[in-house]
Amino acid sequence: MMRKIDLFILLFLLSVPALRAQNDSSREVADSTARNNPKYVYMLHADSTKFDKARVPDAFILVGDVSFRRDSMYMYCDSAYFYTKQNSVRAFGNVKMEQGDTLFLYGDYLDYDGNTNLARVRDNVRLIDKETVLETDSLNFNRELNLGYYFDGGSLFDGESTLESMWGEYSINTKEAVFKDLVSLTNPQFNLHSDTLVYSTATKEASIVGPTEIYNGAENYIYSELGRYNTQSRQATLLKRSMLKNGVKNVTADSIFYDVARGVSELFGDILYNDPENSNMLSGNYCYINEGVDSAYVTGRAMVVDFSQKDSLFIHADTIWAVSENVDTDSLYHQVRAYNGVRTYSKSLQASCDSLVFNSADSCMTMYKDPILWNEGIQLLGEEIKMYMDSTSIDWVHVINQTLYAEAVDSVNYNQINGKEMKFYFVDGALNEMHVIGGANIIYFPIDEDSTIVGMNTTVAGKISAYMKDGQMDKIVIPNQSKGVFYPLSKAPDNAKHLDNFVWFDYVRPLSKEDIFNKRSKSRDMLLKVIQHDRIPLPSLERFNKKD
Repeated sequence: MMRKIDLFILLFLLSVPALRAQNDSSREVADSTARNNPKYVYMLHADSTKFDKARVPDAFILVGDVSFRRDSMYMYCDSAYFYTKQNSVRAFGNVKMEQGDTLFLYGDYLDYDGNTNLARVRDNVRLIDKETVLETDSLNFNRELNLGYYFDGGSLFDGESTLESMWGEYSINTKEAVFKDLVSLTNPQFNLHSDTLVYSTATKEASIVGPTEIYNGAENYIYSELGRYNTQSRQATLLKRSMLKNGVKNVTADSIFYDVARGVSELFGDILYNDPENSNMLSGNYCYINEGVDSAYVTGRAMVVDFSQKDSLFIHADTIWAVSENVDTDSLYHQVRAYNGVRTYSKSLQASCDSLVFNSADSCMTMYKDPILWNEGIQLLGEEIKMYMDSTSIDWVHVINQTLYAEAVDSVNYNQINGKEMKFYFVDGALNEMHVIGGANIIYFPIDEDSTIVGMNTTVAGKISAYMKDGQMDKIVIPNQSKGVFYPLSKAPDNAKHLDNFVWFDYVRPLSKEDIFNKRSKSRDMLLKVIQHDRIPLPSLERFNKKD
């Protein structure tokens, strides 16, 4: 029996060139042969070689400093089964595969098929490609594709970030890795969790292809299902209704470009920016956010919704800017600025003007350039209107220059008051009293108990006070030195029924929160007269990119 085994070993040593060489000259012979058959596995060295038909009938058992070669790849181990007919190797202990001086694969066990060029490495596996290190307990490595993949948990470190997942794939050629199931990316600057992720170790860019969350510190959060995130520049391009969150503020859009390091983002398409801290929400088709100065700039069907009151206020303009600023070291105030074609709607109040500023420091909303304010059946005009809010609703309104109060009595007659300035006070969102100061003129149609108009009263006075009941003028207080004329309704001259600046702008009034987007302007012949006063202190955008 021993003679048969010795004879078989002798034939094997004669037929396999690699087994004849156990010194430096043997590698030269193997190299020459490999060039003729690059797919064949050649043994380069083993301290001892034996054949045990009962134990491993189809393989030679190699022990001690074992090495192999297949084309440009070398394999090393403590011991191995060498299947010459199958052109395969099973290697045990301190397994190492190397190709050139950049690619190394380590493990405790190797099953290598020289025909398919597939290596199955198990236990304490490490794949090293320059600075990239992949670690797992089970790795299959396809040398034809230069592609390794694990399926029972693993991690990849590229010198900066560590990526972990249950399933992963790494390509030597493209330097690109694919991760699935319980994916996490840990970086000194941020943490990422995902369902599926593609990562390039060359560009340090993560391609988001599934539900993904990115945490940049305790306050900053990104959610996306499709996009790219560069881990070095910390710039993100996010698609498919992605979301950003900074503190309690959050914004969602069809697509987002976000520079995390600079705190600047641009958003496009169906934007919803929610700011619960300041009780408002912005929407539009384009938004620019600068976290450094805590500001958001919205345009393209822009709208802000203020829900600090019981009656939410909807404001539309061509451009809306919201900004928060420090008044001093202990307090912060919020400001909303709307420009060009402002239209607002709430159940109790509607307005139209060219531009508007709301400041939380004094809870005042100031309307500039041909403003109109409506409350139930009342219309207010002026060069400038200031509306002050309390904790639940409108508190009082200040109308300045070229003022007009108008109230429909019926389809053709209107109570009217004008003067230099007016102050209106509200209770539970309804007008309760008003005071007119400076050159007051009044046209008033008194009504009897059965709601019949009894006549028309015209009065000129230095000031006037009026009080409301059930949404209509109930009582007027006029100083004794005032001048007035009362006409029976049938005797009232038509040319005396309207003040000089009276216009009823019902066609301009927003009728719903959707109607604020339907722009209806005053006709040119109905605009207020241009009167030179001190320059209106319209806000500027100088601060917008102060820290940018």
